[in-house]
Amino acid sequence: MECRKFEITLISANNLEDVRKICKMKVHARVSIGGGPENEQRTPTDKHGETNPAWNFSMRYTVSEPMLQTYNTMLVIKLYCKRKLGDRYIGEVHTSMKELFDCAKPTGGSAVLTFPVQKGCVNSQGALRFSYRFGEKVMIDKLLLAESWWLESSLLIPFLCILITHPLTHTPKI
Repeated sequence: MECRKFEITLISANNLEDVRKICKMKVHARVSIGGGPENEQRTPTDKHGETNPAWNFSMRYTVSEPMLQTYNTMLVIKLYCKRKLGDRYIGEVHTSMKELFDCAKPTGGSAVLTFPVQKGCVNSQGALRFSYRFGEKVMIDKLLLAESWWLESSLLIPFLCILITHPLTHTPKI
């Protein structure tokens, strides 16, 4: 199966909605590809920037080539304000992996973008800035995939490449 490395660096956000009127906002971001929690990664919490957090934090994924050829696979970045009684949702950015890949092709596989932060179906206050790059295409041996505990399924195959970067600590007995 053909895959590529995908590295995203969350640089900063600015002018976010202040969802915590009394105390300081402490903001972190959660990033996933395909929207599933199984591949979610998060930034450290910025405790000082409040409505203008800065992270400059990189995350790495391995994505299958078919995920870059259709508009179905989404990169989702959700912003949260850390609280003792549970994190409060600020808003999110989402875009298809294909759009990111197509945007980066002319510049050698990398780009820096700024997206408006959305909350529900309307633009919220603020913007998120991030950079990303795609690596060269590599082949992952299907035999390696067959040895995993997942059964081959048309729904799971696109996500197997993502999960390879997050090795399992528990393998169920079949």
